[in-house]
Amino acid sequence: MKWDWSAVEDFLPRFLDGLLVTLQALALGALLAFALGLVWALAQRSPLAAVRWPVAVFTEFVRNTPLLVQLFFLYYVLPEWGVTLSAMVTGVLGLGLHYSTYTAEVYRAGIDGVPKGQWEAATALSLPRTRTWGAVILPQAIRRVAPALGNYVIAMLKDTPMIFVIGVMEMLGQARQFSSETFLTVEAFTVVGIAFIVLSYPASLLMRALERRLVR
Repeated sequence: MKWDWSAVEDFLPRFLDGLLVTLQALALGALLAFALGLVWALAQRSPLAAVRWPVAVFTEFVRNTPLLVQLFFLYYVLPEWGVTLSAMVTGVLGLGLHYSTYTAEVYRAGIDGVPKGQWEAATALSLPRTRTWGAVILPQAIRRVAPALGNYVIAMLKDTPMIFVIGVMEMLGQARQFSSETFLTVEAFTVVGIAFIVLSYPASLLMRALERRLVR
């Protein structure tokens, strides 16, 4: 097998386009997952069963079905109900919804890990419920679970190639299209593989360092 550097040069512009799309989908999907995960976690602590149970059922359903199926549902089934989304919006929504069910569990663990004395102190000071959560509980909970949230961002990065199936041309999608046009598969897929390692491995090291720092 001979390595063709000219193929890498030809693929590079497409790769950079795909990299930008990958990072956009990752950033927006992660923000959505973090925000919705917190909503699900708080909703599951609601004293109202009408709030708590639907959220629990939804999160269990999403967590136990494949991301690929969810992407197909959002992109191909929702238009039958009059909701049509672009491929990129669907990809971000799919990633965000899917991973929000996991971040919800992370938030829940963080909230449960806040010492009971913190709740009692907030009650003794007669803090309003919103201030208790916003100023006392959530800052401590999020600090505890930040490394775990970061690990899910890395996992999401490795799942971004799935959005190619609905037409989003991220890195792997660009590689597949390039190889189908030129029949040069080794160079394109190798570049994409290296890119995922370059992005994910340093991030994993950063999460480990952050975890060590926070548990001191």
